[in-house]
Amino acid sequence: MMIDCGRCTVRGDACADCVVTFLTIPVGAPDLDDAECDALEVLASSGMVPPLRMVRAV
Repeated sequence: MMIDCGRCTVRGDACADCVVTFLTIPVGAPDLDDAECDALEVLASSGMVPPLRMVRAV
């Protein structure tokens, strides 16, 4: 999974509660594999991190 914040349609509005912001990635887009995405989903569903709010632009 490639997360590109520049292509997110809710950028700005949802950044404060996005797991990408939580990860505090300073520059560039994170490239997450399936296992990492699954792990983030587990953490988010348990309330340990905010959920990914990425909405990919069409």
